[in-house]
Amino acid sequence: MPAGGAADDGGAGRREERERGRERALGRRERDILALERRGFPGPGAKERAIREELGLSPVRYYQLLNALLDDTRALAHDPVTVNRLRRIRETRRAER
Repeated sequence: MPAGGAADDGGAGRREERERGRERALGRRERDILALERRGFPGPGAKERAIREELGLSPVRYYQLLNALLDDTRALAHDPVTVNRLRRIRETRRAER
């Protein structure tokens, strides 16, 4: 038995832990979307241009992905300030409708 008194599970426990970590982690595109949302843009067309040039997405698709990210607990864990700010904005706009 290893020190600590527990039987060695052959690394299965560590493997399961790594797999759970991968499930929890955001993908590169999701992290890039949140990073773009943290930035300020000087004018109305600048953000849309950055979306197309940096992410290779249409603005419509970008906002669809962003909206889904706001409901993703992984996004909240990754960037709580940005996600909570965007959730508040979304709720305010929904309430105005």
